[in-house]
Amino acid sequence: MNIELVKQHKIISIVRGYDTEDTLKIVEALKQAGIKLVEVTLNSPNVFNTLQKLSKQYKGDIYIGAGTVLTVESCQKAIDAGAQFIISPDVNDDVIQCTKENHVLSIPGAFTPSEITLALNQGADIIKVFPVSSMGPSYIKDILAPLNNTQLLPTGGVDATNINEYINVGAIGVGVSSSIVKTNLAIDNETLTTIKRNAQKLIKAMN
Repeated sequence: MNIELVKQHKIISIVRGYDTEDTLKIVEALKQAGIKLVEVTLNSPNVFNTLQKLSKQYKGDIYIGAGTVLTVESCQKAIDAGAQFIISPDVNDDVIQCTKENHVLSIPGAFTPSEITLALNQGADIIKVFPVSSMGPSYIKDILAPLNNTQLLPTGGVDATNINEYINVGAIGVGVSSSIVKTNLAIDNETLTTIKRNAQKLIKAMN
């Protein structure tokens, strides 16, 4: 797993709060839609078991990462379970170093230029810019003016109406949650069809 794969596939679909069985069904729907990058957040039930099963089942087909990673311990457990990238909501040097030591992609969350620069200096590969919804694509453009070699992943409020704007101003990709997979849904065939349709809509809007 490397930066080029994020640049190529662009959409990281975020799955939050579902148990192993439901997450497996969701990821299968995402795969059928054409999604290649999936983040499973650690505040989900039995998440390390989920990561392990996903990593084995979709090896070579989908790149599975862990999100909401707040500690070195959880970072290491996620990597041991097969996570190929680590996403955090903050800039935590210890977590970033954990990713470096294990040779997985580091994607900490930062918002201001100072936070972004700090994360880069600590070894981050990509910066998750969150929450970006209140600022929009122009904020990403403004950040990239002085930090033009930085790989930014805007997250929060990205949907089919604005995904191209984020890509066109220079974002390496986007993190997408509720526009594809909402939380607290009953996972049945109808819901899975909706998830698949949502993902296809985002992919189509980007092309």
